[in-house]
Amino acid sequence: MDNTAKLWDVETGTEVCTLAGHTAEIVSLCFNTSGDTIVTGGFDHDARVWDARTGRCVRALEGHGAEVSSTVFNYAGDRVVSASIDRTCRLWDVGGGRCEFVWRGHSDEVLDACFDASGRRVASASADATARVYDASSGELAHVLEGHDGEISKVAFNPQGTRVMTASSDKTCKIWDSATGLCAQTLEGHTDEIFSCAFNYEGSYVITGSKDNTCRIWKA
Repeated sequence: MDNTAKLWDVETGTEVCTLAGHTAEIVSLCFNTSGDTIVTGGFDHDARVWDARTGRCVRALEGHGAEVSSTVFNYAGDRVVSASIDRTCRLWDVGGGRCEFVWRGHSDEVLDACFDASGRRVASASADATARVYDASSGELAHVLEGHDGEISKVAFNPQGTRVMTASSDKTCKIWDSATGLCAQTLEGHTDEIFSCAFNYEGSYVITGSKDNTCRIWKA
């Protein structure tokens, strides 16, 4: 591992710039909606915000006590949520680099986090077999999503923000009502851990990826 990320021109295949500054391997990378800014998360416990045109680091988001497992922008691009092995999530103001909230409560590593499309809610997924939904304005915990029998490695909102989907090592995905926190659907059929899940643009179908070497498409 050289502890860098590289940006490439899709049409020519040439390197545009190298993002250098992390002191350990980078495990998460995300563009903002406009494509001019990138956020990365690394095993050096930090997240970093970069200018995608120049490769310059414009902000270091420091505060986690262990490896950062996930980093993602909200739709507006003015906030980042980071998940960490330190069992917390942090919400950051991109412009000033200020940490707005530290969300504690998971009893094991936090493996993923995401915003809903409006940016008003954040969901986190943990090795403690639960997911949590937070209000991104007040910082308050809205729901704890309990029902899986193994770690949750991926969490996603549908485009409408009415459903939350979780992928688990218990070989299932669950779809939850984001207003009530109740499980609305359990997707069963994979024969090994599920490590990835996503809604389509309309929110009518979902795709799951598993260590059983298959992907499955489901009616949501």
